[in-house]
Amino acid sequence: MTINVGDQAPQFTLPGTGGKSFSLSDFTGKPVVLVFYPGDNTPVCTKQLCSYNNEMSEFDSVGAQVVGISSQDVASHDEFSGKHGFSFPLLADVDKSVSKQYGILGPLGIPRRSVFVIDGSGVVRYVHRALVGLSFRPVEELVAAVEKAKLGQ
Repeated sequence: MTINVGDQAPQFTLPGTGGKSFSLSDFTGKPVVLVFYPGDNTPVCTKQLCSYNNEMSEFDSVGAQVVGISSQDVASHDEFSGKHGFSFPLLADVDKSVSKQYGILGPLGIPRRSVFVIDGSGVVRYVHRALVGLSFRPVEELVAAVEKAKLGQ
């Protein structure tokens, strides 16, 4: 399955940091920056999520909720998040079912570094799937995508 711009975002519920479960529908009415990343405590993922956390005011200024998803369990996410002080939830897609729904699994079943911007009504407005996850989308690009999503573009 592949999700493209203009598609309705697949709904999901996953366990997350802080002992809570999160559903995409929890954020209805506000844009969501859904960040799929390969792994906790890996160099590029750490740099990516720290960058987003350090510039959270940029996401806040456009009313966006950042959500991280990877296949590690909640204990790993809690440790990773606590170590870096992330102010957004990390969700555990241990069976990779949500990764499959969003079409981001690579050839060996490893989730690709990917970002989806979903508008307040659940429509996908931006998609980036990395072929090689050695870099990540900058905050300003994602904030611009959120601004466009809020205009229905």
